[in-house]
Amino acid sequence: MSANETDPSRQPDASRDDPDRTADPADANPAAPRKASPLLKRPGVRIGLIVAGAAIVVGGGLYLYRYETSGKYLESTDDAFIQADAVTVAPKISGYVEEVLVQDNQDVRAGQPLVRIDARDYGAQAAQAQAQIDVSRANADAMRAQLREQEAAIAQARAQLTSVQANAEFAASEVQRYAPLVTTGAEPSEQLAAKRNQERQAAGQLAAQRATLAGAERRVASMNAQVRQAEAQGESAQAQLAAAQVNVESAVVAASVDGRVGDRTVRAGQFVQQGTRLMPVVPLASLYVSANFKETQIGRMRPGQPVRIKIDALPDIRLSGHVESIAPGTGAQFSLLPPQNATGNFTKIVQRVPVRIALDAGPEARKVLVPGLSAVVQVDTISARQDSERIRDSERVRQKDGK
Repeated sequence: MSANETDPSRQPDASRDDPDRTADPADANPAAPRKASPLLKRPGVRIGLIVAGAAIVVGGGLYLYRYETSGKYLESTDDAFIQADAVTVAPKISGYVEEVLVQDNQDVRAGQPLVRIDARDYGAQAAQAQAQIDVSRANADAMRAQLREQEAAIAQARAQLTSVQANAEFAASEVQRYAPLVTTGAEPSEQLAAKRNQERQAAGQLAAQRATLAGAERRVASMNAQVRQAEAQGESAQAQLAAAQVNVESAVVAASVDGRVGDRTVRAGQFVQQGTRLMPVVPLASLYVSANFKETQIGRMRPGQPVRIKIDALPDIRLSGHVESIAPGTGAQFSLLPPQNATGNFTKIVQRVPVRIALDAGPEARKVLVPGLSAVVQVDTISARQDSERIRDSERVRQKDGK
């Protein structure tokens, strides 16, 4: 290899041959890094940043506008569950279960028989009450017959009284007729004495007959009382019969509402007491949502406001509803042992108020919904946005008038 090829100082210089070319330091020092142009000076990058900034400003403005116009009026909570006012099925009578007429999770209609209880004892009570009714009716009929006989006896006593009264009047007239004759001596005194004796006997018979008639008439009232007593006994037996018939009819326990049977605990051959819980019937057509909102969320909440509902069982479906009612107190107030904050140390905890939400769902969605499912609800309270101002203004006026 020649010396010219190995010595850099002897290599030809391109700048010397090209006078218009400026010497680049990198050409002189190949190991030095090449200087890059600034990133922000690139036209594409600047345009992208401008567009992104404009999008952020527009998006933030739209979000702020939406929040001020509607977003801040939306109150949501995930402390919500689907509920239903389940009806507990319980018997009115005690006895052995003859037959259970439904299965677990079976849909039933109102009035459909669910359980049949052995009612032979109550049937015997009904027969006994019917027998007492018959006896009471027979006693009343017998007393009415005696009353008719007594009325005939009274008529007879009155006829006898008329006859005795006529005899007494005749005897008195005889005494009056013989008295002048005896005075003149036309008739002996013995005859007048006999006539006066007959007068006294007739008067006694008249008094006795009047007493007999009065006793017969008084007995009518006593017999009428006995008739009413027999009728009252019959009415008492009739009431016992009605109660026994109700017990017989209650031997068949029927559903009081449309719904679905759940948690069936009764079995055939089991002895059940009056009021024993047999099974609940859940009215699936009357489902609602019970949501517990914080006390800071219910200031503008009113019945009738629209609600959006998301059920965990239907993640891709949004259901609608409306606020039906708001509880008259927080959940703590209706607990078994309400908190007493006047004793011990106090730590403020945000309370929750139960809100009942009517579920406006179609029949297809209701096939899936059952009580106890979790839900997330969002209430639109924009309809009450001016209530706070009205309350504040009214309080100011009241306080001003009070001063």
